[in-house]
Amino acid sequence: MVVIEEKYSIPRDFEGFGEEGFNPQWPNNARIAVSFVLNYEEGGERNILDGDNQSEPYLWEKGSSGGSKPNARYLNSEQDFEYGSRSASWRLLRLFKEFSWNFTTYAVAVALQKNPTFAKALVREGHEIAAHGYRWLDIWDYTPEEEREYIKKTVKVLEEVSGEMPVGAYFGRGTPQTHAKFLEIWEELGGEFLWSSEVYNDDVPYWLDLPWEGAKKEEERKGLLLIPYNYDCNDGKFHMAPGFGSSVAESYENYLKNTFDMLYREGGKMMNIPLHTRIIGKPGRCEALRKFMKYVAEKEGVWVTTRRDIAKHMHEKFPYRPNGKWMEGVQKE
Repeated sequence: MVVIEEKYSIPRDFEGFGEEGFNPQWPNNARIAVSFVLNYEEGGERNILDGDNQSEPYLWEKGSSGGSKPNARYLNSEQDFEYGSRSASWRLLRLFKEFSWNFTTYAVAVALQKNPTFAKALVREGHEIAAHGYRWLDIWDYTPEEEREYIKKTVKVLEEVSGEMPVGAYFGRGTPQTHAKFLEIWEELGGEFLWSSEVYNDDVPYWLDLPWEGAKKEEERKGLLLIPYNYDCNDGKFHMAPGFGSSVAESYENYLKNTFDMLYREGGKMMNIPLHTRIIGKPGRCEALRKFMKYVAEKEGVWVTTRRDIAKHMHEKFPYRPNGKWMEGVQKE
């Protein structure tokens, strides 16, 4: 049964920045910020060796036809996930090194724990490690106590395996109030929390007033910086219906280009490119990604960056003030 905690309940907002919009004023007058996000989940998925009652049915190469095995190992599924860890992870690291670009890793803690060499390589190359849950499981029906411990365990393991404490998070499979607890829990752990991406409703970052901070004096509130994420540019759509199609890399490449072109023309926007090691890391798809990266590299005024650096920009350029006051005097579109 799902527990609803009103203290952490976030109101809906259908108006956003309205017709005038909001211009984040990216560094060096960049027209667009581009955020590549690598979801690293291999080894954190469902498997009876880890105490689960089935194999992982979701987001692997056989798609909807793959299914899962109850109370049994399914080597086909297992080894597709292993491909992401063993081979594709290094292909992607080489690819981004070719362009001298950094990405943010949505890291499942157990997954990085099972491939510590890759964890260290991510930090060495300057990529950001963000929290993506302890395992790649749905915690929708966790009690508040279980949820808090789960979040804390995630952060502690990621810090232990990478040497860095994450400053941002995207769980994607939390309770209705998981994202509203991040700031509070990070502070309990003595860490700094800069951003959450548990939101899909805009093309620019924005500040959110946290309900549980309402009792504090305005100058004591910290708010929550939200950096929107998306599903439409997600390589997971190779295995979703409707999606890009199992092997049609060109459809994916063209969609990314179309998205980039629209946001670039509008200016003052950010683009998400969500990736999964075992999906985009297959050679044919990875080459399509490389073609898109070359396309972007040829454009002027593009800031390819991590979510950590987007957050730092927002914290510095548009520091939080409650009740929308952070927007006072802000340049519009």
